[in-house]
Amino acid sequence: MAQEQTTDPINSLLAEFGTRLNEVEEKQRLLRDRALLIGENLISTKEENNNENQELRNKVNTLETEIKDLKKLMKRVINELENFVRKEEFEILKKQFDMFQPLKLARVKDVEDMISQHLNLKTSNPSK
Repeated sequence: MAQEQTTDPINSLLAEFGTRLNEVEEKQRLLRDRALLIGENLISTKEENNNENQELRNKVNTLETEIKDLKKLMKRVINELENFVRKEEFEILKKQFDMFQPLKLARVKDVEDMISQHLNLKTSNPSK
């Protein structure tokens, strides 16, 4: 019986030790699974970030190209603006055109017709 009493606490300690060992192994397995899941999430997040980074780089390159094209276009427009007439210059030309009024100028034939009409009137009406 003495031997049973000494083995009984040893068996209970071994059983308790086995139970605790199983709990520690279960916790270790859960931690390993969590670590693997975190690693997978980290890898997928890194891939997503790399993809976003590449997309942003492409957009930046596209924007840089568009900005360069716009700068070239602006330079061309600025250079072309020098070829256009300024408002003041246009006003001067308009005044000169209004003074000249080519539509109101008489042709030589018109002047001859007016003279002949006037002479005809004088000859037909000598009292004037």
